Amino acid sequence: MDILDAIGNTSMVRLRKVVGPDCGNVFVKLEWENPTGSVKDRMAQAVISRAEADGRLEPGDTVIEYTGGSTGASLAFVCSVKGYRIRIVSSDAFSPEKLDQMRALGAELILVPSEDGLTTKKLILDMIETARALSREPHTFWSDQLHNEDSIAGYYALGEEIWSQTNGNVDAFVHCVGTAASSRGVATVLKRYNPSIKIVCVEPAESSVLLGGQPGPHKIEGVGIGYTPPLWDPSLVDEIIAVKTDDAKEMARRLAREEGLFSGTSSGANVIAAKLVAERLGPGANVVTLMADSGLKYLNTDVYRPRDSA
Repeated sequence: MDILDAIGNTSMVRLRKVVGPDCGNVFVKLEWENPTGSVKDRMAQAVISRAEADGRLEPGDTVIEYTGGSTGASLAFVCSVKGYRIRIVSSDAFSPEKLDQMRALGAELILVPSEDGLTTKKLILDMIETARALSREPHTFWSDQLHNEDSIAGYYALGEEIWSQTNGNVDAFVHCVGTAASSRGVATVLKRYNPSIKIVCVEPAESSVLLGGQPGPHKIEGVGIGYTPPLWDPSLVDEIIAVKTDDAKEMARRLAREEGLFSGTSSGANVIAAKLVAERLGPGANVVTLMADSGLKYLNTDVYRPRDSA
């Protein structure tokens, strides 16, 4: 068995304490069970294997990507297994654990400075342009996650797992939007089975561009790029919910303390939105969301470090 075969088939559990008694069931997929601790392993495997299959990525090439961390770790993981060099453009806006994990998996990092450690539209665009310049060098493959439709296919299996694990009894799927590939991939599968399943997307309230607001700085890592992602398909989305960064952080802490689920900030945002949907749908409804990554990626951030020691 290859380590890449360990991607996917993650567990699903029901939340028991952070949801109210008059609420529908909220189930979470434990995506930290993937080898690097995040859902992004799914897209990394799809992006690299599809590029190999059609000749865009050849032996001896270098993979280039811009990323806040989880995608970078996942791509570095797949590249380490397959023997490719990888150069990643990232930033000090993202947790030191994520940067260290990418380095540990063999990535060469190029860091773009941020505004006070915050994710902003300018930062994302600066990272993209840095990666674009690197991609002009010979023998490179720029995976370009915001534009690469191969990443969508990486999440089809996640949709199939949700359908199977709920025995087709799922009323809504809720997830944060970064590139929009994961929500689009899952929605494509679930809507094919049952078009009435609600797809609810989540974004930072401080940068609620999908709801028509202005871009702004926030600290929900890996999501909310400050403009509509190129892979965004509104025809698959039934609702958008905005969640404040501080609320997402507090929910992540509650999930750890009350449910034993040690996750990142976007997972906290996911659960806040999933609760709202489940409350609206009422008892008996089944709402599924993701624990997108592990809290181990955030130990040195203010999500889990006491403020007086941060």
